[in-house]
Parts: sequence; structure tokens; C-alpha cells
Amino acid sequence: MPQEFSFDVVSEVDLNIVGECVNVAMKEIANRFDFKDAQASIELNPKEKNLVVRAADEYKIDAALDVLNTRLAKRGMPLKNFSKGKVENALGQTARVPVAIQSGIPTDKAKEMAAAIKAAKLKVNASIQGDQLRVASKSKDELQSAIALLKAGNFGVELQFKNFR
Repeated sequence: MPQEFSFDVVSEVDLNIVGECVNVAMKEIANRFDFKDAQASIELNPKEKNLVVRAADEYKIDAALDVLNTRLAKRGMPLKNFSKGKVENALGQTARVPVAIQSGIPTDKAKEMAAAIKAAKLKVNASIQGDQLRVASKSKDELQSAIALLKAGNFGVELQFKNFR
């Protein structure tokens, strides 16, 4: 009986690296002249998987997010998984913006990926397992084709491929 091979498609964000990037970005913001008297801050909430960026106005928020995105990109973090919310006016003449951290593949995106694999008529089985997608086949070549198909597609989240066996 032939053996079945599989791999998992995941979208993970390491919150430890995000925390380190927030700390480095805050040090840079504290030393930059254009942030003087801007009361800029970036807070990470790992339990809720979000960031809150605060500053004097929307322009300073965008500048602080740019500093953070630069640090995240240098560490290889997927910027697609960070979605900026609406700017809210806070107390004390400041503004804040929540940034959601998407970790895991949402069910609708997983269904979209499974449909793309099915539409390509590859001889693989795609099954949704929680916040990941498992692709299985008897042929390693078919799995490589599925990986190439998923890499070429734009599904709104950064994809990583794990547990190739």
C-alpha cells in the first residue's frame, strides 16, 4: 500500500519577536527629534494579539507605524498579518490606532485556498484543521505543485509550509 505524504499550511506570527521589535522601535522613537513632545507609544497585548499605537496626531501615528514596520520587516515578520484599524481620538489631545495581529488562517481564507487547489485539479486532498490547512497526497510531486500554487496565489495572509512528510 502506497504511503501518503502531507504538509500543513499555516500563518504564524511569533509574538516574542514582535515584542522585541516594539522595544527597539520605542527606543528609536524616544531618540528621534521629530517625535519630541509627540507622546508616541506602542503597546503589545499578547493575549488579545493586537498592538495599540498612540501619538499626538495621525501623522505621528503613521510615522511610528512606519518605524515599527521597518523593524518587523528586518526581522522577517510577515507584514500582511498586521491590519491597521481606524484612528480614534483619545483623551488629552492624542490619537490611537489598534493594529490587529492575524495569527492562523481564517476559515474563509482556508476554504478559498482549498477551492483553488480543487480548481487546479491536483490529485491532493485539502482539509481544514482549526487555523491551518492540511494537504495530503500519494505523490510528492503533486504536493510540490500545490505549494507552488499556494505561493502564487494572493490570499491576504502570509503562508508558511510546515510538517512536510
